Amino acid sequence: MSAHTQEKVQSNALALLPLLVFLIIFLGSGLYHSMIGTEFAFYQVKAPVAAIPAVILALLLYKQKLNVAIEEFLQGASHPNLILMFMVFMLAGAFASVSSTIGSVDATVQLGLSLISAEFVLPMLFIIAAFIATAMGTSMGTIAACAPIAFGFAQATEIAPIYAIGAVVGGAMFGDNLSMISDTTIAATRSQNVELRDKFRVNIWIAFPAAIMTLVLYIFMSHQAEAIQSKPYDIWLILPYLAVFFLAFTRLHVLAVLMIGIILSGVIGLIEKPEFDLLKLNSSIYDGFVGMFEVALLSMVLGGLSTLMQKEGGLQWLIQRIYSLTRLFKFGKQRAGELGISFLVVFSNLFVANNTVAIILSGDMAREVAREYGVDPKRSAALLDIFSCVVQGIIPYGAQLLLACSIAKLSPVELIGNIYYCWILAVCAVLAIVFHYPRLKTC
Repeated sequence: MSAHTQEKVQSNALALLPLLVFLIIFLGSGLYHSMIGTEFAFYQVKAPVAAIPAVILALLLYKQKLNVAIEEFLQGASHPNLILMFMVFMLAGAFASVSSTIGSVDATVQLGLSLISAEFVLPMLFIIAAFIATAMGTSMGTIAACAPIAFGFAQATEIAPIYAIGAVVGGAMFGDNLSMISDTTIAATRSQNVELRDKFRVNIWIAFPAAIMTLVLYIFMSHQAEAIQSKPYDIWLILPYLAVFFLAFTRLHVLAVLMIGIILSGVIGLIEKPEFDLLKLNSSIYDGFVGMFEVALLSMVLGGLSTLMQKEGGLQWLIQRIYSLTRLFKFGKQRAGELGISFLVVFSNLFVANNTVAIILSGDMAREVAREYGVDPKRSAALLDIFSCVVQGIIPYGAQLLLACSIAKLSPVELIGNIYYCWILAVCAVLAIVFHYPRLKTC
């Protein structure tokens, strides 16, 4: 959001109420059913259904006519970023379904078990996800490619699926945060008017130690894991995942990568599996679509909802309150400014559930805070990107966790505490603010 747009929007705390209603219904229901011992507690109330009362309330709170409010909602739900997200969900579901049906996941897992000791499975998943996300510049595409394999490893070993999926999501957020072609990196550097390489030089000194600590933690966690004897596998069935892995490093568009993966899986299945015909290929692709429909629909509904809250001034009110709080901090002007910048993007991300949009929304105000408090723009850009990725990696209604949990059949709320990298990164970033680290000459 530009400064000009921010000035035109009148702040309004009441505009934030719809998202709070959604969270109370969705999370409240899950917590209640967990307390009474219901299986699949967080699946008792479907998230898109829980969003309906929130959407109705947002439409009623909108100050203009109902038809105008609906049009604004539809524009938000059909934003190009959300359409891209919807397509990634659909194609990721189809690729996971087809590759699983022909046995690609099992074959890839058996190859991994033949090459890697069980105690290194979690670190390996984290590293692979980090490399792919850095190359692709997208955590979504990375999770789509890696989550099925991580789930397969969990089923073949004693490692709980929640740890394996957590390693993939953590690695994906690491790469998304540092990638030169990530939309979060581009948004953060543009909003603060700094060069990509300068932001990277600050960012790496905070993110890399967090990644090392996460790897050490994963090694200790799986140190007692027993060696698993690998089974015979068909090398050709591994080709779809190898293709997706290497195509990621060509920086081909994520939709093209996933589409090639689907086609390759289908062709290999038709050749290698006599029982796999065109009708089964058709059914597998459609089953993948169906499996992702709930999260894809939710992402679009929340996109429309956040647009209404933004148009009504809810996010502007939130950003202004956080900005005013920075004046109350008494432990150093620069530290106060950096904490204020961090809070701006954290709370923006909580309400829009999109790290790139959160950076864009809070970017202008963050630049103003940086100028007033003497914060180097390179540090403000790094903090915007870091804390947006931290929040995006742990909110249960964010696209990343919804995608990963849909593939692995897990509850997003249960997964939150197991995204170790994001929590460690948050601690490292806070310490970097407190101790003004890194102390680079360019900063």
